[in-house]
Amino acid sequence: MNEASEPAKHVSVGIVGVSGYSGMELGRLLASHPTFQLSLVTTDKWQGKRLGDRLAISGPAADLMCVAHSDGQARFSDVKVVFLCTPAEVSIALAPVAMAAGARVVDLSGAFRLTADQYPAWYGFEHGRPELLAEAVYSMPEVTDTAGKLRTAKLVSNPGCYPTASVMTVLPLLRAGLIEPDPIFIDAKSGTTGGGRKAAEDWSFSEVADDIKAYRILRHQHQPEIERALSLGGVASATIVFTPHLLPVRRGILAVAYSRLRKDVGPDPAAAVKQALALFAREKPFVRIVAGEEVRLQGVVGTNRVLLGAVVDAKRGVVVSLAAIDNLVKGAAGQALQNANLMFGLPETTGLTSAAGHLP
Repeated sequence: MNEASEPAKHVSVGIVGVSGYSGMELGRLLASHPTFQLSLVTTDKWQGKRLGDRLAISGPAADLMCVAHSDGQARFSDVKVVFLCTPAEVSIALAPVAMAAGARVVDLSGAFRLTADQYPAWYGFEHGRPELLAEAVYSMPEVTDTAGKLRTAKLVSNPGCYPTASVMTVLPLLRAGLIEPDPIFIDAKSGTTGGGRKAAEDWSFSEVADDIKAYRILRHQHQPEIERALSLGGVASATIVFTPHLLPVRRGILAVAYSRLRKDVGPDPAAAVKQALALFAREKPFVRIVAGEEVRLQGVVGTNRVLLGAVVDAKRGVVVSLAAIDNLVKGAAGQALQNANLMFGLPETTGLTSAAGHLP
């Protein structure tokens, strides 16, 4: 069967780093996927344990034994796709190993999201495999129009959680020529799972509970990624000022963008903004447009959905646009699965519609 032209019927996949938050979420989603069969999971932390003993899943995936990272590398040739849920430096080392073994790679880290010259300033290291950056397909399906490239891609760079939410707050308005591209201020707030599953004082319950704080101000690695994603989405002139905040909740991102309306928008800016959002959401199954004050975490947590909204003040010439996503689903594992579906000619919603979320 030609993978580039026909939908796959059965695809074996593996997760490297299944014991991290993104890996756990991906394991949950893949356990019930109708086409992808989870057949390899690596984690030094859970080595020798059944996956079902650590995750609330059922079916064949629950009986899968977790293996050490070193042992898992020798089995990359047994799977069609390797999902890397690993730190950026580890992904840079492992991606070429998996590709050499004949597996395709979906990387959930920041390893292949920027240009080589940006890594020292934003990630603090020199990129070890700059030649792979040109080969990697950075894919945010609602934004980058990469479905065609994904069919043959060997290495897919999955977007970050903050960029996924932030880009969608402003891209519909920039494409419609409704807001000034320079500067745009984006204030984004994330649950604690956005920082990964690690033991650190700043992320402990006593430090996070009953508090909210900004962090990595003007130096967060997702700022240049937001600008790059906007450029890949057709808007190369935007300048972003990005400030992330830590919320005392487990998961979810609320991104709020503050922009200036262009002077030539017309007599009814609110109607123009509403139309631009509706046009953006057309034929995008995970994007839902709601009133600005209805954009909230409870509407997206546990799902691959994006809630978008905007409020316009024509008198002052400003627009506040908002997006909410689950940082572990649409911001990580769900979007990675969405990209993998497209890689194999499947509907992008496959295995994701059951991620229904919850309200109180």
